[in-house]
Amino acid sequence: MDIVARWPGSSHDSTIFNNSRICARFENGDFGNHLIVADSGYQCRRYMLTPLRNCNNPQETLYNESQIRTRNCVERSYGVWKRRFPILSTGIKVKLTTIQSIIVATAVLHNICCTNNEADPPAADNSINEAMNNGYESERTSNFQNENTSVRSSLVNDYFRSLLG
Repeated sequence: MDIVARWPGSSHDSTIFNNSRICARFENGDFGNHLIVADSGYQCRRYMLTPLRNCNNPQETLYNESQIRTRNCVERSYGVWKRRFPILSTGIKVKLTTIQSIIVATAVLHNICCTNNEADPPAADNSINEAMNNGYESERTSNFQNENTSVRSSLVNDYFRSLLG
């Protein structure tokens, strides 16, 4: 729903996010206590939950499993978008300004398809299973020192500990 298509392909997605309007709105508290679930390539913040680097107890393991499974839903949606518009995967050989328009147009069309419950394009064999089983192996190594982990720690210690009884 919020797309930024002006950055070159080699830009890290956390760099794009950090320079986006939606990041500024989260920083300003515009979304209250809503959260973003992100991979380890992002810095843990009061509004952004990232996986734990090392799990030391069952509730931390449960948190990481839940965090990764939740994120995989989003990753799978990108896969559907790319299958619906294969040009996004194969490469677009036009001027940069035209590429930006194509990416935004496909995002709008994809959202229209989702809103109207259009069928997803068929998945290649095993692509859904691979996405669901990506888990820890696909985690990027973070260069961030997790400065603001209080929200994540509270979630692990209060909510996930209570699930374990």
